[in-house]
Amino acid sequence: MPLVQPFETSLGLKHERDCILVAVYADGLVGWGECVAGMGPWYSPETIGTAWHILTEYLVPAVVGQSLEEPTAVLHLLNKVRGHQMAKAAVENALWDCFAQAQEKPLSDLLGGVREQVAVGVSIGIQPTVEALVAKVGAYVGEGYGRVKIKIKRGWELEPLAAVREAFPTVPLMVDANSDFVLADAPLFQEMDKYNLLMIEQPLANDDILEHAKLQAQIETAVCLDESIHGLHDARMAVELNACRVINMKVGRVGGLSHALAIHALCQHAGVQLWCGGMLETAVGRAVNIHLASLPAFTLPGDISATDRYWREDIAEPPFVLNADSTIDVPTAVGLGIQVDRARVAKYQVREWTSGRR
Repeated sequence: MPLVQPFETSLGLKHERDCILVAVYADGLVGWGECVAGMGPWYSPETIGTAWHILTEYLVPAVVGQSLEEPTAVLHLLNKVRGHQMAKAAVENALWDCFAQAQEKPLSDLLGGVREQVAVGVSIGIQPTVEALVAKVGAYVGEGYGRVKIKIKRGWELEPLAAVREAFPTVPLMVDANSDFVLADAPLFQEMDKYNLLMIEQPLANDDILEHAKLQAQIETAVCLDESIHGLHDARMAVELNACRVINMKVGRVGGLSHALAIHALCQHAGVQLWCGGMLETAVGRAVNIHLASLPAFTLPGDISATDRYWREDIAEPPFVLNADSTIDVPTAVGLGIQVDRARVAKYQVREWTSGRR
């Protein structure tokens, strides 16, 4: 699906988004999940290609024809496959949607949500010039986004940050490095302390929680971990090492809603703040994120954003709309609370695979 505008991070530039949708059929219902793996192994080792292989050869055959009492019961089937969290999440989240429909409840009710609206912000990719970045921030603030995240990379950090903070001295602001720096860059992050940031997201290597702990001890701004947290074990390690004060929850990265709930409980007990990150999802993945972000430990605005931030035409209705107070409503219809438009899916579809009984 073509993006409204290109999105650039330290990992590369995207003009379109490929994804896998998973439809699970059970008891006359259909539940939807989305695999957020990318085309290449830049953010995660998983890719669209690896996810398709794992889904069709292993995960789907393990689930089709099984009788499950509730969504978490699928974990013992999925966990026979090591890793491949994003592929697993697509299946499990679709089952959660199906189960919520069977219970005639919104997904947020099953998860333990406490909010009717969730606070959201906007993530802004790397721009051609500092002036273009400031203008872009101004446009989104003008649309009503109450929190701004800007992407940074080596050589594109202090100058754009200083310009944005000067132009918008009171807007809640954060930066995301996508692992582009090393611990020796600590003085650069110490310099960022003066800009009153909400957090610095994933400044160091994706697989190094220890070095993040060393960095957090040297700076005042909260470190947020994203790529480093693949499940409950990583989250527990980060908490015990004081490697961060914030965790970006991406449900695909941690393997599905059941694992997200376990991490939520850990963070709630430890006093670590959570927010829900985005992966340029379609309406299916965006709906999951919004329901999840309604839980109590999600105390910071998420990278969820309105539908029109990314898509001129999404694959489901209704669209998600930004409220005047920088929130998005949690759907109140059963399940995900959206209706997938099969004609739109067909318009963008490049491949299809079906297994088992309907």
